[in-house]
Amino acid sequence: MMQKITPFLWFDDQAEEAINFYVSIFKHSKMVNANRDPDGKLFTATFQLEDLEISALNGGPEFSFTPAVSFFVTCNTEAEVDELWQKLSEGSRVLMPLDIYSFSEKFGWLEDKYGLSWQLNRGSSSQKIMPFFMYVGDHGQAEEAMKLYTSLFADSRILNIERFGEGEGGVVGAVKQATFVLNSQQFMAIDGGAGHAFTFTEANSFFVNCESQAEVDELWQKFTAEGEESMCGWLKDKFGVSWQIVPSALMEMLGDEDPEKAKRVMDAMLQMHKIDIQKLEEARDQNN
Repeated sequence: MMQKITPFLWFDDQAEEAINFYVSIFKHSKMVNANRDPDGKLFTATFQLEDLEISALNGGPEFSFTPAVSFFVTCNTEAEVDELWQKLSEGSRVLMPLDIYSFSEKFGWLEDKYGLSWQLNRGSSSQKIMPFFMYVGDHGQAEEAMKLYTSLFADSRILNIERFGEGEGGVVGAVKQATFVLNSQQFMAIDGGAGHAFTFTEANSFFVNCESQAEVDELWQKFTAEGEESMCGWLKDKFGVSWQIVPSALMEMLGDEDPEKAKRVMDAMLQMHKIDIQKLEEARDQNN
């Protein structure tokens, strides 16, 4: 079954190098597919790390990763934490040193040499790698965001919320850590509080594979109600998180064996905000 929501990473020009690096350090990992330009340079790709598919793009220098989105990796043993930490540490910036904390017998948080953030934790979980949202600002938004997201997707719910208490360094009652499910996929969230010099950027977005125009329309309307439209199926929700709302029909048409048809579809898509399947089909078939 195709993964409904796919983390999408925007690199400058290091996507293939980064993918090869990640696939080499995680077990049960592989390149799934790669699209290249006429010179052979990687344009987009999808790869699998353990139980999570991730997509990547060589998009240019416009956007950079921040710790507002990271990947939370649950390791079964201390040795596994140590091994992954050592491999990810090369050229990294440590955000929280690998150590014993009140919430974990072994935990560390770093930005790797490509700027992508990883949290490594000794523990147990039914999903090995989970996208992790940090909502920064003066007031907690994590719970509101989780309620919005879980209302939009089937098979979705908030699994647990742990809240800050007195003297724990956060706003009392705000989300200290939470886990939620969107379409059977697990995600995590936290209220990061004020004082951070970063927030969400387009470098980390979430690609939603939609089955119909009706699903595209509904998600687009609800995400942009207090958010912001962009081009080519991209948008930002009210919290600043970037999403790509894309019908599977678009990907099928872009893969048409007739390159002229595929080009007409691409040209039409580049003019759109919300993706319109009927207009794409009209562009594909205009010379028939």
